[in-house]
Amino acid sequence: MTRIKICGITNLEDALRAVELRADAIGFVFAESPRRIDSQEAARIIRSLPPFVTVVGLFVDEGAEKVREIMEYCRLDALQFHGNESPEYCKQFSRPVRGKSLSGFIRTIKAFRIKDEETLKSIPAYQVDAYLLDAYVEGAAGGTGKSFNWDLAVEAKKIGRPIILAGGLGPDNVAEAIRKVRPYGVDVSSQIERTPGKKDHEKMRAFMKAVRRTSQLNPSHRGKRAG
Repeated sequence: MTRIKICGITNLEDALRAVELRADAIGFVFAESPRRIDSQEAARIIRSLPPFVTVVGLFVDEGAEKVREIMEYCRLDALQFHGNESPEYCKQFSRPVRGKSLSGFIRTIKAFRIKDEETLKSIPAYQVDAYLLDAYVEGAAGGTGKSFNWDLAVEAKKIGRPIILAGGLGPDNVAEAIRKVRPYGVDVSSQIERTPGKKDHEKMRAFMKAVRRTSQLNPSHRGKRAG
């Protein structure tokens, strides 16, 4: 099954609805954005979630100590870096973390804004747990609602790490994206909103339904961890 991450959560109602619809992960934006949330509010929401839901914190060129502070305070399961972070910067978070899972490690995801084939050349240097591919929009780190050439995502899969597809995905096009790319996961935010930071629960439901249905109907997808 294609994993689903609902990003840009700003309130408990949306978080609980995402969990009710069986989202695999929910994301909190700790960077400049219409969907930004402070660590106190994020922690309050996270404490109200049931177990077995992965909680992801999104950061953009944030200082390492600040990331660790928020990570520990909110008890994040994974870190997603959406800026110009170096491979060395990302690698430092793959070390043992006190109070985390039995393995003692936190998961890391590096986001790349895909402009053209040249963009793909920088990806292999990052030894993270997954690559998130988003659309390139001048001056924006993400959450633009724009898509990119999915042929490039297919090429990125050859690198050998799990691919999380983002950028302009919504209820109307996510099935096509999954059939073409067969990503490990998909990430959605702006295309299922009423206003920035406030989710449209009907669009969220339609998105989840489209992903689940496409994954189940695609025999070549079943039983494989794509990416």
